[in-house]
Amino acid sequence: MTTVTRDAADDDLHIRQAEHADLLAVFRIEKAVFPQPWPFDAFQRFLDEPGFLVATEDGKVTGYVVADTIPNHGRALGHVKDLAVHETRRGEGIGRRLLARALATLATRDASSVKLEVRVGNEPARSLYEDFGFEALRRVPRYYDDGEDALVMVRDL
Repeated sequence: MTTVTRDAADDDLHIRQAEHADLLAVFRIEKAVFPQPWPFDAFQRFLDEPGFLVATEDGKVTGYVVADTIPNHGRALGHVKDLAVHETRRGEGIGRRLLARALATLATRDASSVKLEVRVGNEPARSLYEDFGFEALRRVPRYYDDGEDALVMVRDL
């Protein structure tokens, strides 16, 4: 059963777990947003993860987040793997709502903390993550295929 969440600020925006029918729209956003997009099959592998969420409006996917947990010394460690919003919908708070829902989902899965990697030059994403209490833990040189460094950011849940 799919749970749909309505945001009080935008009654037309729904956040729900991703379904197979969403994959093409997710992949199109991924390709438009990132210089090194995930392959289509990467999204297929996360379909059953409760942290693979989509934001939809009028039945159309406007953004998504992929998050999961891994065991870590008796507790789970959350990992936000991917987050993107359609280019025409940025600045409307969709990414913020997706991230909040993903963090809540990870908390229900007993994650004690969450990590993510972000491009050093992606100021809007870094700002969003900082607003949610993420702190830079370390810099990973040449993390991305194009040579850009990543920041590993973490926060407790």
